[in-house]
Amino acid sequence: MNWNKLADDVLAGRAVTREDALVVLNAPDDELLAVLDAAFRVRRKYFGRKVNLHLIRNAKSGNCSEDCAYCSQSSVSTAPIERYVMQSADELFAGAQEAARAGAVKYCMVTAGRGPSPRVMDTVCLAAERITKELKVRLCVSLGTLTDEQAQRLKAAGVKRYNHNLESSRRFFPEICTTHTWDERVATVRRARAAGLEACCGGLLGMGETLEDRVDLALTLRELEVEAMPVNLFNPRAGTPLAGRKVMTPAEGLKALAMFRLVNPRAEVRAAGGREAVLGAMQPLALYPANSIFTQGYLTTLGQGSNRDVEMLTQAGFEVGQVEG
Repeated sequence: MNWNKLADDVLAGRAVTREDALVVLNAPDDELLAVLDAAFRVRRKYFGRKVNLHLIRNAKSGNCSEDCAYCSQSSVSTAPIERYVMQSADELFAGAQEAARAGAVKYCMVTAGRGPSPRVMDTVCLAAERITKELKVRLCVSLGTLTDEQAQRLKAAGVKRYNHNLESSRRFFPEICTTHTWDERVATVRRARAAGLEACCGGLLGMGETLEDRVDLALTLRELEVEAMPVNLFNPRAGTPLAGRKVMTPAEGLKALAMFRLVNPRAEVRAAGGREAVLGAMQPLALYPANSIFTQGYLTTLGQGSNRDVEMLTQAGFEVGQVEG
């Protein structure tokens, strides 16, 4: 593959084909830096050297009704995680204050479950209204499956973006979840966008899917025209059905991030969960295709901390993004 030509084609507005995307994932490790350079040329055109920090808040932990095999909060998990009921609006506001202090451009409130109960909706909307009024941080929420009315209510409360990951391809999804379908997830993404919310929608790589499944996910996200896509790299959790899965190599994870960037040149690509565990010392290279990261950890897993994240990106020649508007 002529990696410079591939970047030229993307910059000229030509869509990456399924075949080209597979070539990226199958690239020899000796060509990793050339692949990342091609992705960086595209990333730099649309996002410069800015890296947006996102802070995630697990607003209700554990006791989820769904059987997602990868998740430590699921009904089939025995993982030793902290479990607690829905946090109060005041607690969620305090989390937003922490996000603002950390320099995050987005604060994401997340609950485990099939969809939001009336109490969860009331609490999230109350917190959103206060956060929007008092703080300079943009809001994302992730509450599971939505109805049209719920999506519209979140928009009215000041939420800017809705997260609902597809996790994998339509073909592979039944291997990791049976209590709801991939198509139900797609429907929620479309409902969120119809209500005027931005869509944050990505996946989790390394669960046993094929390279073709990874490409199919990237192409689906392009078709859905999602604004942001978190690319999670699977870090197996003890007590879950996928606990014994082999962790992908750093090079494999970086090529996947590059593929998502080249397939979706204008989207916000996020190096999300598993970044520290999978990429290790090669984390800074993720910033060449990705223009955002989670900081201060994930739902049930700690990260390396916002200070080290900022130090990492600045030493690599990038700069922290700022909240707009």
